[in-house]
Amino acid sequence: MPQVTRVAVVTGANRGIGLEIARQLAALDLTVILTARDRVAAEATAAHLGAPERSIVPRRLDVADQDSVDRFARTFGQEYDRMDVLVNNAGAYYDTFQQAVSADLRIVEAALQVNLLGAWRLCQVVIPLMRHHGYGRIVNVSSGAGAFAEAGGGVPAYRTSKAALNMLTVTLAAELRGSGILVNAACPGWVRTDMGGPAAPKSVEEGADTPVWLATLPDDGPTGGFFRDRRPIPW
Repeated sequence: MPQVTRVAVVTGANRGIGLEIARQLAALDLTVILTARDRVAAEATAAHLGAPERSIVPRRLDVADQDSVDRFARTFGQEYDRMDVLVNNAGAYYDTFQQAVSADLRIVEAALQVNLLGAWRLCQVVIPLMRHHGYGRIVNVSSGAGAFAEAGGGVPAYRTSKAALNMLTVTLAAELRGSGILVNAACPGWVRTDMGGPAAPKSVEEGADTPVWLATLPDDGPTGGFFRDRRPIPW
């Protein structure tokens, strides 16, 4: 029997951790749908990676726009009959300039649209395909900033949206237990990206390691967990 080629979707994959996750998954022989809000950026990133045709496939996707998600789902369904891995990496609004007591709620709402509802929209798209094949790995790229065990003041839009993403992770994992679909959250740590800045101690390769590990878990792997450096961390 020929080996199944797994298909992975990585959101926000035109730079930083998302780009590295896409690269590492392609190196593991998965077909990777590399998505970005801008089609040209997605195509340029795929070309930069030197991906052979069908190994890394660039697509436009704005997770904060339901119409964009619906168009992506329709196009994807015409090209593929399976979706095995979803890495919800797209994230935004690291609002270090705000405090909760005076936060601009328009920014909070925008953060929730990307960091929570964007991931949720994609989960609703992929789960039926995963159920059909009895296999799936959903990785929500979260942050210690959204963990009650680590949270403090400041960064209210980002913290709140990531905390909500963590709850979505636990809820989906409970609902999908026994289906063959594993759902986990990953904190990459402080990584040298546009968001993390040049002083961050981790490289993008190190930041991508835990999400890639969770995206390729064996069937008896964990579900409903929160991980950093491949180790569970408190919510």
